[in-house]
Amino acid sequence: MARISGAANNQGGPLVRLFKSLVYSMTRRRLGRVIMPIQVTAHHPKLFWGYLQMEQSQMGSHLVSHKLKGLAELRVATLVGCPF
Repeated sequence: MARISGAANNQGGPLVRLFKSLVYSMTRRRLGRVIMPIQVTAHHPKLFWGYLQMEQSQMGSHLVSHKLKGLAELRVATLVGCPF
């Protein structure tokens, strides 16, 4: 369990709430639930935006196959002890 609770969808200003709800719905559609790293990062809007830009650029790269990207992510998560 994370030491920091996830950001609720109703926190922040109107634009922050709209952006958060959009990201949360896209994550639910893609993964089936909103994962904790996204919820924790959503506490800080600028950091959240940068995190999403990084994820989008990694997923948008077509230099390496998606299977190899997934395998690399799994290996790194195993090495650092990440539960995700």
